[in-house]
Amino acid sequence: MNIYALLSPIAMLFILLEIGLCWYYNRKYITFQESIANYGTAMGNQTSNVLVATGVLVVYGYLWENFRFIDKIEMNWFTYLLLLLGVDFIFYWVHRWGHHVNIMWAAHSPHHSAEEMSFLVALRASVTQRLFAFFFFWPLTLIGFEPKYIYAMSAIHLFIAFFHHTEFIPKLWRWVEYVFTTPSHHRVHHGVNFIYLDKNFGEFLIIWDRIFGSFEEETDKAIYGMYHGPTSWNPISINFHFYITLYKDAKAAPYLWDKIRIWFMPLGWRPRGLPPYEPIVEITPENQVRFQTTMFPHAKVYLLLQVVFVTVLMLMIITEKTIWTVPERWLAAGLLWHSIINWSGIMESKTWSVGSEITRIFITTLVLDYFNYNHMQDMGNNISNVANSVLLLFQAFSLFWCIKYFYNPQENKPTPSL
Repeated sequence: MNIYALLSPIAMLFILLEIGLCWYYNRKYITFQESIANYGTAMGNQTSNVLVATGVLVVYGYLWENFRFIDKIEMNWFTYLLLLLGVDFIFYWVHRWGHHVNIMWAAHSPHHSAEEMSFLVALRASVTQRLFAFFFFWPLTLIGFEPKYIYAMSAIHLFIAFFHHTEFIPKLWRWVEYVFTTPSHHRVHHGVNFIYLDKNFGEFLIIWDRIFGSFEEETDKAIYGMYHGPTSWNPISINFHFYITLYKDAKAAPYLWDKIRIWFMPLGWRPRGLPPYEPIVEITPENQVRFQTTMFPHAKVYLLLQVVFVTVLMLMIITEKTIWTVPERWLAAGLLWHSIINWSGIMESKTWSVGSEITRIFITTLVLDYFNYNHMQDMGNNISNVANSVLLLFQAFSLFWCIKYFYNPQENKPTPSL
């Protein structure tokens, strides 16, 4: 069972709830472009969970079968709690190393590149972050926890962290703030204020930070983002920005040993023969310049409708009981990535995105129509016909909108996003 397929709809409901509450109470900390980029990145990254799950079950399964120290641990409320504490303790150190080791920061930094704090930011994680995390949970197999429970608990642990990403919840009761990680603690973690850098790594319990000296109380208003982050809404840029930075430094390094070890050195380390990084200037409310772009006209309605379409596509890909075959799911994942990359081009008024989006509409229509035809017996003729009709109507609408408003930039002047 893919637990992410169960948790994803719940997360979406809370996202809609937060957006609704922000609208009702006039809290303006969620912006359109950032939200679309966050959601698109999340949809793309969900497609990698199938690969991660396969790797975990194979590798961890081998360790569990051949190298565990004790017999199989029977799962009950107490052992589930122990497993949660084990996952949380290991993740504290993985998270902490993720802020200090170059290659691990490359995997983790896309999450910190968001310049606001909301439930949507919780979904903004890189395609490699989950894979890196599972490099470190293997000791739990040696003490007798089955891999399937480790994978499921890591998903629950991640879901707990989802609720930390909001400005809507203030500080909680003192005893809660002392023991558990709260939104207040996690706002500090995302802050680029110098006093907040590399603090509050705990995801479930904050006591690890108190014990190991990485705790910081929320005092000043947190400024979100990262230094030298990606200036793009493109999920490829968001996911691989720091990898590219490291690759360029490795390529320019005169010494072979430095080309290798730069990936495993602390942040800020430079290879011999390259100039040191310039000192960073603290981002403050006075000097912060958030990344914004000018979108194609009438892009908001189009993108919101595409969000609904891609959400359905994503659920069809990750749901275990989907009628699609594994190759079909991977092909659909490629279509999903094509969509979210095009979103970034539309939000940045890139001319390439128009032709790319028109191409995507035609390819997606043909592929999904083939899927429906291929699984007509599984779906039933009536359901298949309805699905095809809805697909064709939506794709025709998308094509019309794209040509009318995006294809002629001279006639349709782009407008800034609010």
